[in-house]
Amino acid sequence: MSLRLIEIIVPTDAASPLAELPESDDVLGRWSSLLDDDRTLVRILVSAERSEELLDRLESWFSRVDGFRVMLLPVEATLPRPEEPAQETTAEQKPSPQRISREELYHDIAGGAQTSRVFIASVILSTLVAAVGLMRDDTAIIIGAMVIAPLLGPNVSLCLATTLGDRVLAVQSLKANAMGLAVALMASLLLGLAFPVDISLASISSRTQVSGGDIILALASGCAGVLAFTTGASSALIGVMVAVALLPPTVVFGLLLASGQIDSASGALLLVGTNMICVNLAGVLTFTVQGLRPRALWEAERAKKATRWAVVTWTLLLAILIGLIFLASRSSAGT
Repeated sequence: MSLRLIEIIVPTDAASPLAELPESDDVLGRWSSLLDDDRTLVRILVSAERSEELLDRLESWFSRVDGFRVMLLPVEATLPRPEEPAQETTAEQKPSPQRISREELYHDIAGGAQTSRVFIASVILSTLVAAVGLMRDDTAIIIGAMVIAPLLGPNVSLCLATTLGDRVLAVQSLKANAMGLAVALMASLLLGLAFPVDISLASISSRTQVSGGDIILALASGCAGVLAFTTGASSALIGVMVAVALLPPTVVFGLLLASGQIDSASGALLLVGTNMICVNLAGVLTFTVQGLRPRALWEAERAKKATRWAVVTWTLLLAILIGLIFLASRSSAGT
């Protein structure tokens, strides 16, 4: 069982609502102490799945109280081992989501939407290594480049922004996505001008056309990337999947475009668009299925509309791209 320690600092005269928390089955332990400045520090041990419900309750109690502060800390281990809480739910009580809290998710994911110098450097390095692996037809080098996974953060943060209806985060995510793809494209264009590109290599030719398997891969990558964050697991290996779906086709597009192979480059660009749509569609749907939504009612309504529009838009774009893929396959079969 994954555990979280919630630390609450609140003025002592406003701490009375915290007295009822030990009666809840969600709380595995509670400790309090008085601070020097007439404030109370309360520590509460809960399971990760129950932390969001408790954080929402604390915010509703103390959000307007001056000096209120809540901190969420991961717990590696505790002795004695806590007993598993009862999983029975009443008609009034909602079942706990099988994920970490909304605030923890936001903290982990929102940083991926920042277009910092480190992010740009990561994109350049990953592009260089991926380009070398593609031109050598070396799968190990390509996977090694994907460990950096620079495009994982902007895409998962865009899915989160859509699900929560967060316009600021959505704009930041779009900017980071555009910046990352543009930097990768420019770097691959320069490499394509400097080195010969052999389109007969399997690593390159396989990324100049789109098949049903590519769509399945991109959908699975988007879903797996989101699940890695929502369960609090390491995103390193999942980042490889998302990066494989996004960065290599972009690098292939730049290499072929620089070498003057326009027809093959257009196929790689079509694969980039298909993967981008599938990753974001799967990510938004996964967040939605896991019950991620804002706490406030008016924010939840806005987020529901944003999610609905995003799913419809991504689905329509995917249908258009599938139609283009079908027409391209028909024309190539005819010739």
